[in-house]
Amino acid sequence: MSRKPAWLLLPGLVFILLGFAIPSVAMLIAPPGVSTGDVFARLGQMLTDPYSLGIIGRTLGLGLITTATCLVLGFPIAYLLARSTSRFAGMWLALAIFPLLLSNVVRTFGWIVLLGSQGAIGQLITGLGLASEAPQLLYTELAVVLGMTQLFLPLAIISCYSAVAQVDPGLDDAARGLGASRTRTLWTVVLPLSAPGLVVATTLVFAGAATAYTTPYLLGGSSQRMLATELYNYSNVTVDWASASATALIMTLLVFLVSGLSSLLSRGKSVQS
Repeated sequence: MSRKPAWLLLPGLVFILLGFAIPSVAMLIAPPGVSTGDVFARLGQMLTDPYSLGIIGRTLGLGLITTATCLVLGFPIAYLLARSTSRFAGMWLALAIFPLLLSNVVRTFGWIVLLGSQGAIGQLITGLGLASEAPQLLYTELAVVLGMTQLFLPLAIISCYSAVAQVDPGLDDAARGLGASRTRTLWTVVLPLSAPGLVVATTLVFAGAATAYTTPYLLGGSSQRMLATELYNYSNVTVDWASASATALIMTLLVFLVSGLSSLLSRGKSVQS
């Protein structure tokens, strides 16, 4: 790299370092009025406390389920949009990511209307005679997964679309010409070459799901606590900065862990292909 481009990067690096990296690290390991030792002591307590472990497990589990659901739904949509020759392909892509323009609160309240005891889904179930009374769908893990899937599916679509669009369509034709089916072409050609986009989608969706507050709070209630709701409670209700920093540290480690594992898996898939 020449010296001139390196100097052009310097202002952005300084801004990131002073405006994000240093304050974030300080809040994670040394918040105001709390020593680093207190933070790590509270971290150790949380990692051995069954109640805290249950919240960590729920956050990790629901985050992984949401991520897998978004990838399973988002990648085929992204593939079809990237390979479409229709003049309306751009419009379909815009519609796919349109929910990003809506407020998270608005979308979440939409699920409350649907999943409530008098909601459309409950009335449909009772109307079809599948149950004598509407089942309890709100304030469940299912409600949280549905809400977060709708919330982060556009991110998965746009990340996968960008990756698939960079794969030469001629490779699809070559594989089909050699006798490969559409499914095998997708699995052995397109998917490995789109691995970087899948890693980005996995990281974005899981990071969002593991740190989401509004959707788990409104759809999960007090019975489905996650790390983000605990973090809010520690920082705004009990004002326990040691516990808040320990919780934020766990959330950060979970995101890095899942991101690293997805990157390793994508490299392994690329090597095998």
